[in-house]
Amino acid sequence: MAPASASTSTSSSVSAWLSAHRRAVVVAAAVVGLTTAGALYYSAQQSAQAQRDAQQRKDDKQAKRDKKQRKSKAADPAKPDAAKHAALDEDDPLKLSAADIDVMDKETRAKTALALKARGNKLYSAKQYEEAIAYYTKAIECEEQAVFYSNRAACYTNLNQLEQVIDDCTSALRLDPSYIKALNRRATAREQLGGVDHLYRALCDFTASAILDSFQNQSTTDSVERVMKQLAGEKAQQILQTREPRLPSPTFITAYLTAFREQAPPALPANPSQGDRTLQLAFEALSAKDFAHALSLFNEALDQGVSSDEARASALNLRATFKFIMSDAEGALRDLDEATTVDARSAQSWVKKASVHMELGRPEDAMRDFERALEIDAANADVFYHRGQVYFITGEFDKAIAEYRKSSELDPSFIFSHIQLAVAQYKSGSTDKALHQFRRLVEKNPQSAEVCNYYGELLLDQQQFPEAVAMFDKSIELSKFSVPRNVLPMVNKALAIFQHRQDFAAAEAICREAVTIDPQCDVGVATLAQLLLQQNKVHEAVDMFERSAEMARTEPELVNALTYENATRAQLAFLADYPDYASKLGLNRTA
Repeated sequence: MAPASASTSTSSSVSAWLSAHRRAVVVAAAVVGLTTAGALYYSAQQSAQAQRDAQQRKDDKQAKRDKKQRKSKAADPAKPDAAKHAALDEDDPLKLSAADIDVMDKETRAKTALALKARGNKLYSAKQYEEAIAYYTKAIECEEQAVFYSNRAACYTNLNQLEQVIDDCTSALRLDPSYIKALNRRATAREQLGGVDHLYRALCDFTASAILDSFQNQSTTDSVERVMKQLAGEKAQQILQTREPRLPSPTFITAYLTAFREQAPPALPANPSQGDRTLQLAFEALSAKDFAHALSLFNEALDQGVSSDEARASALNLRATFKFIMSDAEGALRDLDEATTVDARSAQSWVKKASVHMELGRPEDAMRDFERALEIDAANADVFYHRGQVYFITGEFDKAIAEYRKSSELDPSFIFSHIQLAVAQYKSGSTDKALHQFRRLVEKNPQSAEVCNYYGELLLDQQQFPEAVAMFDKSIELSKFSVPRNVLPMVNKALAIFQHRQDFAAAEAICREAVTIDPQCDVGVATLAQLLLQQNKVHEAVDMFERSAEMARTEPELVNALTYENATRAQLAFLADYPDYASKLGLNRTA
């Protein structure tokens, strides 16, 4: 299991920050740094709603006047009929032909449409949806109004005719783009139809509705979250079914490899085979941190055949390691099963099997693997360290502390045991003890970039920002010439600057440098995407979220990245569909 500086700890910091800013993503980053944005959203929506309300009140008053006029005419037959061309059958307006409607003047046509709508409303209330549809349709023939289409869409909703719902809501929104009820109704229909395309369009509709309504409707906000999650899950499944396994960032690979104490490669036999020579080249590439070449050579050596069981088990162990970090846990387990069959005395292979079993959700098998490793070598510090990692992940910090302490006693030179001991103490609530432990580690290991980075993360969590930045700066300096260069301290520094001073520009510059040095640093890319989004650099942000999704190693990581990518794309759709609102909010459409 990789040390937390490369996975759990920094990722947790980023995840916590992203979670705290989830609404910022959903609202198109409008409320961050724009003190009047909420007021603009509210006033703009209120204005549109007020116009619709005023129009409805006007229509209702006109309908009442029309009713009075009809009663007056019935009482006085001699009174001339001002609407003699209306050809309106009071008993059944559906009898109006296209020719009848065509000869009506504009005012009569509007009055007739309202009368048809009123009859449609009564039939809808009586759950006579097919009949109501006929009246709304005739009303639309008289005069197109958004509410007529929306009401007919409501009938189609109850009849589960979802495509018709979408068509009618689209027509309603053509007439009134800020018609929230139509947006929500269309979004719900699209969600019910399902599939990636419909879900994405539903997300865009719900997002627009939430923004236009200034997030006053919790139900709509919940719908955004629900559809985002469902869409990301379905897209993730599609991607994982077709995506080829790939190596993650060199930083991640290095972190995982260094979590195990280095073992000498098997010596070449007196008469080495071609497979033996290839295996030697594989270990040389591994030592040089040429990971892609090393993996290729391990595969080649195993295909060619190596001459000893020990060498074959070693090759299988390393190939399994690469498979594991490429998220092929089942493939890794097959190689490790073979490795422990060929050479059952390799404690490290059993420890790695434990890691794979934990990844596959089999903790009991993992614990049996650890016990088997201890039967082989009771003083193997790796066993205690990685068993401590299991307890750490499951939140059993007291047990993790005991395991880390034992590992550090068996091998005091392995720095990660000491680091994780302090981190576990911190997680268990012993903050003062953890801080003291880190201060001692810095004094004893002044040249350790890992110690400085971890200590900085703890200080950052304690909101001791200047002290945290100082540690990150020291870690950055110490790791400047490492190969591959660990850029996580740079990402952590960017987070510290953002959290402390809300200095987006400075944080962005640091993240850009980190991603330039290590283009595959997933944490750096995800953090940069968020910083861009917070500054309304939406087009760049969506590109970074897309990169983050491409780099995701596990399904949860992929779902998380896709969630933000989809949310940002929904924001872009809002900017395109509602440019006037975007302008009022000061959103930069060209960024």
